Parts: sequence; structure tokens; C-alpha cells
Amino acid sequence: MRNALTVDVEDYFQVAAFERTIPRPSWPSRESRVEYSCGRVLDLFATAGTKGTFFILGWVAERYPALVQRIAAEGHEVASHGYDHTRLHQFTPEQLRADVVRTKQILENLTGQPVRGYRAPSYSIDGRNLWALDVLAETGHAYSSSIYPIRHDLYGMPEAPRFPFRLRPDAILEIPVTTVQFGGRNYPCGGGGYFRLLPYRLFRGMLRRVNEQDRQPGLFYFHPWEVDPGQPRVAGAPLKSRFRHYLNLGSMQARLERLLEDFEWGRMDEVFGA
Repeated sequence: MRNALTVDVEDYFQVAAFERTIPRPSWPSRESRVEYSCGRVLDLFATAGTKGTFFILGWVAERYPALVQRIAAEGHEVASHGYDHTRLHQFTPEQLRADVVRTKQILENLTGQPVRGYRAPSYSIDGRNLWALDVLAETGHAYSSSIYPIRHDLYGMPEAPRFPFRLRPDAILEIPVTTVQFGGRNYPCGGGGYFRLLPYRLFRGMLRRVNEQDRQPGLFYFHPWEVDPGQPRVAGAPLKSRFRHYLNLGSMQARLERLLEDFEWGRMDEVFGA
């Protein structure tokens, strides 16, 4: 069974874990690593003969247009991650509409291809703002991957379906990040920090369980900064934030290489036929 391989294209200083430590006005003056780290990801995918979906910030696309064009030219799907990683709980419907339209136009102008997918920063769609899915449909998106059906201190909607669903027959398709269920509770097996934290064999077993017992494709995600152990260390960040961000960065690329060998992978639009 083929699974969906996705990358959230943002720089190390734009992550939610550092949002109270790194002021947004300082972003342009910080050392950027996104072009370098994303290049490593593209090289990794090329070596493995794998295609994926890249959810790209509009802020990054404006500053590194050649990177976006390379992603598209190498056969990967270009999708939206919003403009500047603002979590959706901070938006009104009108503000979200402006954000996603702006980002969609930036990406489409760079690639000449329609942008059909969207992923909310920090999976920030949950029971409080499901109206956001209607905004995405109204602005021409075909699918969203913005809900994580787990309990977490920063995000999560554990009561959401584990697999692709629509709120209504005419609503946008929502494709949640993959979870595995034990004892009636959902546990993450869709990538991110959990992939760096858990033993690889355990993670592989959980994803195989989804493929073989649930008979569903998985959805895996990670960030380019996770394959860049040489990135600058952020001073003054809380201990928990630093632990989450820097844990096992040095072994991430080797883990990804094993993952690409152990499973079949593809783009979101191809795996889920959105």
C-alpha cells in the first residue's frame, strides 16, 4: 500500500515552539537555513525515487522562489502552509481568507500549477474553528490536512475521524495525520517529533498496523529543519521547546532513509485522489 509523504516547508525560527522566543519582526535578519535543508530533502527523495507533497509558507516562497520552482520541477506537489505560520485560532474568517488567497496566488504564480492542498500551521483546526474548512473550500482548495486526532498541549482533536472525511457531503476533504489506535485511544504515528522520539522499529510497526489491519494509507510529515543538525541554537527558549526541537536531529536523515526503503510513498493528491 502506498502512503503519503509530506514536508512542511518552514525555517527553524518559524516553528510554534519558538514563537514566544523569536519575535516575527526579527525573521528577516536571522540566518536562514530553509533553502539548504530543503535541498537536502529533495536530494534524499531523488535518491530514493520518491515523490511527495510540500506544504510551503508564502513567506518562504516569496524569498526563495527558485526553491519552490525546483520542488515543482522535480515532480512534487506544491501545496499551501499559509503565509507566515500564524495559527488559525488567531484568525477571523475574513483574515484566514486573505491569508490563504495570498499564499495560493504566490505559489501558483511561481509554479504555473494549481494549488489544491492546504495544511494549517501547527494543525490548528479543531472543534473550535471548523468553519475554516468552509473558507478553504470557498477559496479553491480541494483538500485540507489540518487536523491531528490526538491529545496534545499545542494542538489536536481526538474526537475527529482517524481517516479522510468530509463534514458534509459537499464539504472539503480533510485528511488527518495518521494515528494508530490501542485500547480506544489514538496514538501518533504520522511523523514530526514523535518520529525522532520513538524507536524506529516501534514506529514502523505502528504504520504497518495502519496499512495491514486498518487497510488505510498512512500520512507522514516532517520539516526540512529536522535534517539540519547544524542549524543555529535558539537561546532563551524553554527547556521543553528545546527538547522537542533538537531531539535526535543528527539521526533523522538515516531514519528517513530507512522509512523510504520500508514503505511505498507518493504525493497527497495521488495517494488520496483528492
